[in-house]
Amino acid sequence: MTQFLQTAALATLLLLSAPTRALADEALPGASVESLLALAKANNPDYASMRFEAQAATERIAPAGALMDPKLRIEWMDITKAGSQNATLWPSDVGSTQYTLMQDLPWFGKRDLKKNIAAQEAQASQGKAQGSWTELAAKVKTTHAQRYYLHHTRQLTQELLDLSTRLAQLAQVRYAGGLAMQQEAIRAQLEQTALQTELVALQGESRQFDARLNALLARPSNAALAAPERLRPVPAAAKLDADALMTRVQYSNPQLFTEASRIKSAELGRDLSLKNRYPDFTLSITPTQMESRISEWSLMLEVNIPLQQASRRAEEREAQAMLSAAQSRRAATANQVASELTEGLAGLDAAQRTEQLARSSQLPQAELTFQAALAGYENGKLDFATLLDAQRQVRQAKQAQLKAQLEAQMRLAEIEKLLGEEL
Repeated sequence: MTQFLQTAALATLLLLSAPTRALADEALPGASVESLLALAKANNPDYASMRFEAQAATERIAPAGALMDPKLRIEWMDITKAGSQNATLWPSDVGSTQYTLMQDLPWFGKRDLKKNIAAQEAQASQGKAQGSWTELAAKVKTTHAQRYYLHHTRQLTQELLDLSTRLAQLAQVRYAGGLAMQQEAIRAQLEQTALQTELVALQGESRQFDARLNALLARPSNAALAAPERLRPVPAAAKLDADALMTRVQYSNPQLFTEASRIKSAELGRDLSLKNRYPDFTLSITPTQMESRISEWSLMLEVNIPLQQASRRAEEREAQAMLSAAQSRRAATANQVASELTEGLAGLDAAQRTEQLARSSQLPQAELTFQAALAGYENGKLDFATLLDAQRQVRQAKQAQLKAQLEAQMRLAEIEKLLGEEL
């Protein structure tokens, strides 16, 4: 009876702990790229810094168009009343007190230009922040695809190692029965060792990519990650039309958006430099207090005289040169983006074709060849070298399919980075 109760209690504990373990596994990031992107967007410090910089640039818009703070000047005149009293600063006891309130006023339109320049710079900062996110997202997507490739390559290598173990046992049996030479058994063991060595290398490489992904997610480098379960589906051919994507890139690419904002900022800066040909003003009003009453009012208008025309012309030429530089940078960026998009689309198409050939032609043929070679070896009609060669062909076909999938995902991530959005 006691043994029965112990067994029942153990079974109950196992049943209760199974869902807990399942939930813990599900809580780990890494199974899908969507969960990784969400974590990266929330936690990555580089992207956070770019967002804060964009926010700071937005907060500069209002101050850029504001008037300067007014100034108050107080002057105590004849503080000893011609030597008839000790010095004092009490307004009613001095000869007179002047209160001057001054306000600097820029030429008409300058404030609006400065505000608009700050707004364009804020948009450029937002474009840089968006570009930072697309760059980060591309790294996350690429790293996830590489983890998926390594994970399934390890599984494939382990399967081949198990198969090689069975083939080595078969070779040993044939050698013991005098049906094969000792060299075949040794070669089978060498093949096992080679696969074991490769498995160790793959495990080390997987840990490196796990650490790289954890860094992107702002997690400890050795933090646990779930095994990658699936890759993102490649969009249909209709969504990969080169002309349509080229049009989308012109409007949504973060780099082009940033450069367009810089061009507008440079145009406004040139207009502001032309406005500097005209003077700025200072307006002031001065009430004068004598004893306990205001006895006089004064009004003053101050105008700076823009005599330094040579320096102003140099500033105007500088502003025009900055505008030309911004326009040239956008043209260069547009050419580069168009080239990278064309290259990415060509690479994606080639990867899809390669995967299709590997899945529908190369792999089935390699598997048929291996099955025929295995049957021939068991019947003594083929040597062990032919069987190993057939096994390698199966492996090469499966690896070609995985590599094509990895290449397609990397090209897709690059295209989406250029677009600045998901396909």
